Amino acid sequence: MLTKDRRASAATHGGDFFLWANEQALALSEGRWDALDVANLVDEVQDLGGSQKREISSRTTVLLQHLLEWKRQPKGRSSSWRGTIREQRRALNEELDDSPSLRPYALEQISKTYDIARDKAAGETELNPDIFPDACPFTMDELLDDSFYPEET
Repeated sequence: MLTKDRRASAATHGGDFFLWANEQALALSEGRWDALDVANLVDEVQDLGGSQKREISSRTTVLLQHLLEWKRQPKGRSSSWRGTIREQRRALNEELDDSPSLRPYALEQISKTYDIARDKAAGETELNPDIFPDACPFTMDELLDDSFYPEET
């Protein structure tokens, strides 16, 4: 999302953010410090961390939802469902491999997103939300483990 300052900066390039970004990268690589749009570059770099956090939160929610559904609807299990779980794990592991310092944040997101995942699982399965545990029954290691699939209890 372009801030007011970024829109103004992009407007000097005909509204082309991609062009602006490439010009900034070229100026950086050539050491042309006077050509840098420092304020907007700082904004962009800070936003990169926010994007990773949003990605972790979103992937965690989807993964928790599907693991809850997997556990409570064994007859509904399919290769597509398994594929979604694998994809969420792959993406989460990739984010954490790229930025290990986000592991504590990812751990926080398990408890913060669990209620959302629980509500979504109840809605998708049309089961009473009370059938799902009040607190997340999965550990971080289980969430990220490709071989972990919860069994119905």
